[in-house]
Amino acid sequence: LVAFWDDNGISIDGHVDGWFTDNTPQRFEAYGWHVIPAVDGHDAAAINAAIEAAKAETGRPTLICTKTVIGFGSPNKAGTHDCHGAPLGADEIEATRKQLGWEHGPFEIPQDIYSAWSAKDAGAAKESAWNEKLAAYEAAHPGLAAEFKRRVNGELPAEWEAKASQIIADLQANPANIASRKASQNALEAFGAMLPEFMGGSADLAPSNLTMWSGSKAVTADDASGNYIHYGVREFGMTAIINGIALHGGFVPYGATFLMFMEYARNAMRMAALMKIQNIQVYTHDSIGLGEDGPTHQPVEQIASLRLTPNMSTWRPCDQVESAVAWKLAIERKDGPTSLIFSRQNLAQQARSEDQVSDISKGGYVLVDSVGQPEMILIATGSEVELAVNASKDLSAQGFNVRVVSMPSTDTFDKQDAAYRESVLPSDVTARVAIEAGIADFWYKYVGFDGRIIGMHSFGESAPADQLFKMFGFTVENVVETAKELLA
Repeated sequence: LVAFWDDNGISIDGHVDGWFTDNTPQRFEAYGWHVIPAVDGHDAAAINAAIEAAKAETGRPTLICTKTVIGFGSPNKAGTHDCHGAPLGADEIEATRKQLGWEHGPFEIPQDIYSAWSAKDAGAAKESAWNEKLAAYEAAHPGLAAEFKRRVNGELPAEWEAKASQIIADLQANPANIASRKASQNALEAFGAMLPEFMGGSADLAPSNLTMWSGSKAVTADDASGNYIHYGVREFGMTAIINGIALHGGFVPYGATFLMFMEYARNAMRMAALMKIQNIQVYTHDSIGLGEDGPTHQPVEQIASLRLTPNMSTWRPCDQVESAVAWKLAIERKDGPTSLIFSRQNLAQQARSEDQVSDISKGGYVLVDSVGQPEMILIATGSEVELAVNASKDLSAQGFNVRVVSMPSTDTFDKQDAAYRESVLPSDVTARVAIEAGIADFWYKYVGFDGRIIGMHSFGESAPADQLFKMFGFTVENVVETAKELLA
């Protein structure tokens, strides 16, 4: 790896002397880099010599420190912040041409320069050599070549759909009341056996995120054959590196941290969404259910923030079946990042028909329906789905027709056709209550201004989780009372 540091002493605010006093070469030397200092950034021969010296260095990256003048050649703006983020202007461009002795017109490239820099012939030769090498490899190792092509093209194994669907069906047939973070690890265990392209990791929280499975092997400085990276406490660095792995191709990369700490990785996840690349993030410890860790560790607004990010797919499953479906869709999605949000506490598995299991992939579906036309709809995600189901039983016993909708992925539900969305949330049923231990305001788009939301309107507190859920209204009694008030 060869990196260049353009040291021109200028930022948007002007000369950096007053606010930038780092010794950058020494900092990179402390990192263990090979550092080449004080290279004249306007001397092509000096730059070339530095590059050759960097290539000769083995076993560590190189930082080439180039001293430059911003706006080089401009008689009136060189060395100033006036040319940092603004064009020189027509008059100054003309003056700069004269200063540099450049006699060619705008966008005119002299033939001798074009010929020296053109990569067409060299590139064609390298492509031809690569194709010949690949053809020879395919002839000698047809099986390995096919696997190589599959991974490079981002294709899943031929048996993927059938086996993954069977795994999900088996989970539904064998209920388990476990934390969804554990359900996530079980999904990794099941799917990992089919996916040698898995490249996992965690920002120093693997035992809590549960992102290692039996096939995980750490990548180390001495052995790069692994499939798991211990990133240390580097949420942003981890997420940015995963972006690079995704852009390289050939892998299905995932990382992990607590949901609260996605704040440190937000810029990199936003870039993944902007670039439309696969970056799977496992965010555990998803609500005030963390209890005594307190409001600094209890995510409140983070789920809404992820849902509002364009091209981000966000899932908050309620049990092991929804967790496996979420993982399956995240693995299959190649045109954007996916945030998988899991609980620390155990969650009861919900009863479903085969059709309901199939509908999970639509992001929202009817989990429990009323005997007749529903007069009330309860919408919930994650750990609050069980709460909604229990409240519906109480309301039904009192004679109310109540439907429960589990909506693990709002963005996925929104992409369904109008007929399906209407079948789940009929427009003539306006009595709706949304229940989620996250910021409440997000849910108005589904319940309307006349609906009710049992959610967070503040940060959390430090107390046992059961006390916090009661304190903030996440109880059967409060859901029932809220529903009855709305129906009245």
